[in-house]
Amino acid sequence: MTKLNAFALTAMLAVMTQVGVATAVEAGTLEDILQRGELRVAVQTQGPPFSFMDKNANRTGSAIDLTTLMAKEMGVKIVYLDFDWDGLLPALLSGKADILAADMTPTLSRATKVAFTKPFMYIGAVAFSKGDSDFKTVEDCKAPGATIAVLLGSTGEKLAPTIFPDAEIKSFKGGGTLLLDAVATGRANCGLNDSSAVAAQSASYEPGTFTIFPDMLTKEPLAYAVRYDSLDLMTWVNLFIDTTTLDGRLDENLNYWVNSAKWQDEH
Repeated sequence: MTKLNAFALTAMLAVMTQVGVATAVEAGTLEDILQRGELRVAVQTQGPPFSFMDKNANRTGSAIDLTTLMAKEMGVKIVYLDFDWDGLLPALLSGKADILAADMTPTLSRATKVAFTKPFMYIGAVAFSKGDSDFKTVEDCKAPGATIAVLLGSTGEKLAPTIFPDAEIKSFKGGGTLLLDAVATGRANCGLNDSSAVAAQSASYEPGTFTIFPDMLTKEPLAYAVRYDSLDLMTWVNLFIDTTTLDGRLDENLNYWVNSAKWQDEH
């Protein structure tokens, strides 16, 4: 072996040793969760069917059941942190939460701040109006001067100017039935939100209160979010999605909470 090769080998071994030491010292988020004994999850205060307080004042929903299952598989307790929609990402980035579990679309803009898991389902955006209004179609909502209610910080807020270029976009801070209330009370002519959210939230109103237009305006994935220093946790959650997809537990959850109205009588 030449002196040069020997020197290169020695240098390479030194680097490998340093990397190994650094890896051993720096605990990942998943290890922190296991040592802490709890998984901290940021959820939306009122965002049925994913996270909401039911008629018995219990937190429930699709995201609640799935993250409870995550914690069970990890062997830790679950802790939920409630936020309005625009408070979810700051809660995750500040380290208050380990993971964000909501009906959030992974966009390129959001991905500059947080890392997204693989999608656990796909949805689309829909528009709606008050049932007895003159706004009977999506085209009616595109009329100049029409007002469109969207959720502050949502993908609908960014999408609305493209779909309704001549309308006035009104952003509302909060969650739950906020957009439906705005349309029902005349503060907006139409609303724009995820199809799953609109279907679930409109069920709490009298039949005929809203006209939900059948046009699926987008196809969007939904995913969990973690910090970029939590890639170990993201790898685990991706495996969780794969595992529960294969054994049917994910479909069972979505078929109950998202693809049907069965949960409404029980919660």
